[in-house]
Amino acid sequence: MIKARVTVTLKNGVLDPQGKAIEGALGALGFDGIGQVRQGKVFDLVIETADKAKAEADLKAMCEKLLANTVIENYSISLA
Repeated sequence: MIKARVTVTLKNGVLDPQGKAIEGALGALGFDGIGQVRQGKVFDLVIETADKAKAEADLKAMCEKLLANTVIENYSISLA
């Protein structure tokens, strides 16, 4: 059993309206000095295998096919 975390973020240069909305809301709540907020997604998964190479290959395929829109998003994979 392998635990994995996939983090998906927007690529540099891609507009992030949700990040801008969060930035504005933080300012409205009195948090000063906050800028360049970018939002993303985190997926925690458990893979039923002991083969780290296969797990990483499967995770990459999951990201390419479903978890990330690779046109506008980057992803990173970490195994535990």
